[in-house]
Amino acid sequence: MASEVATGSAAGKRPVVTRFAPSPTGFLHIGGARTALFNWLFARHHGGKYLLRIEDTDRERSTEPAIEAIFDGLRWLDLDGDEAPVFQFARSDRHAEVAAQMLASGDAYRCYLTQDELAERRKKAQEERRPFRIDSEWRDADPSTWPADASYVVRVKAPREGETTIVDLVQGAVTVQNVEIDDFVLLRSDGTPTYMLAVVVDDHDMGVTHVLRGDDHLNNAFRQLAILNAMGWDVPVYGHVPLIHGADGAKLSKRHGALGVDAYRDEMGLLPEAVFNYLLRLGWGHGDDEIISREQAVEWFDMADVGKSPSRFDIAKLQNLNGHYLREADDERLAALVAPRVEAAGYADIDLGLLAQAMPVLKVRAKDLNELAEGAAFLFAKRPLAFSEKAQALLTDEARGRLASMHERLSGLSDWTPEALEANLKAMAEDLGVGLGKLAQPLRAALTGQTTSPGIFDVLVLLGRDESLARIGAQSSAPVGSQS
Repeated sequence: MASEVATGSAAGKRPVVTRFAPSPTGFLHIGGARTALFNWLFARHHGGKYLLRIEDTDRERSTEPAIEAIFDGLRWLDLDGDEAPVFQFARSDRHAEVAAQMLASGDAYRCYLTQDELAERRKKAQEERRPFRIDSEWRDADPSTWPADASYVVRVKAPREGETTIVDLVQGAVTVQNVEIDDFVLLRSDGTPTYMLAVVVDDHDMGVTHVLRGDDHLNNAFRQLAILNAMGWDVPVYGHVPLIHGADGAKLSKRHGALGVDAYRDEMGLLPEAVFNYLLRLGWGHGDDEIISREQAVEWFDMADVGKSPSRFDIAKLQNLNGHYLREADDERLAALVAPRVEAAGYADIDLGLLAQAMPVLKVRAKDLNELAEGAAFLFAKRPLAFSEKAQALLTDEARGRLASMHERLSGLSDWTPEALEANLKAMAEDLGVGLGKLAQPLRAALTGQTTSPGIFDVLVLLGRDESLARIGAQSSAPVGSQS
């Protein structure tokens, strides 16, 4: 048989259609999110459609909560499909119908080999140190020899001679000898379709023109061609993207950190636009650009720019990128995202207006929503404040005396603005012959209970005159060691 080249007969005949087809595992995997992103971008760049399919044929793992977790992650990244999602299990009859057509055309066959027979042949191949290949005597058996009432599977008649080349958008031309392709199972003995059959039928029926997925599926593409060719269907264009690895170069796993998109949102407090931007740059690039908007991504994205080598996941780089997007984000939006985190830390009566007002000075120091919540906590703390050990150490007798002087001086200040407060305290520091830091450090401790915070004058303004004076007064009069 001559070499057969699969270049994607589905391309060019109709508008681009891509798909993301996750199996429900309880969350949207970070690698799956990148696959969805690349499919979404490719479709948008070419003015096509991006579809979703839930491959829920594994009934034990495919629960409603697991499926909803995937949809939830996609919604967060704004990667919803352009049409209602397709559920693979609901199409089982259609998959079986195609298998029956292949049986009728002679492109598939009933195989009556038992599991014991297969195990024995596999063991013999291992003993002889050769690859195990299905070589079933039922491949060309006359139907009259089929045993009555015996259990069987339906196998594809894979090509056995020659070679097949797939021209992949990422991997280039990849060639496999056809003898390496097994007569894999299309229908199990209970009549249910296998993944390999269902994927091909669903892609065809959904009109998918481009199959963009992880390179762990590259070998599957050659198997799936056997079905496509048997049915006379258009071949999609393939693009197999290298998997994401951890910083140590090993395949991304739990030991490298969170795997589910929900953890990046809920536990790590990242923004979707930051995760979008970071995933985009994992394996794809546009010159030296690091900060890429959604609009730019749609305009620039091309599978030709996807690298052939695995990308390394760098959590520190993602967090730094998130810091950039925090600084660019709308303050009211950030306040709404941070408020539940402040409440979860034990604070009540969260004022969204005050939180939004504080964002410009809080977000310059933060890399995620958790840090924003920690930085904002002092705004909603009730007296008596809780003090960190370091803050408590700053409140010496000398510091409390200076707090008493600050309380007296600031009590007469009517212009409670950063400029007026700074001028007043600088004048006080000059009168005392000390640096401003000698006043600011105990003042910060008295106002926030911490040794780090936004600028001290911003803290005074955000807390307001009455609350600021009350907190300063509580510490200027408290004995050493108390937490009044």
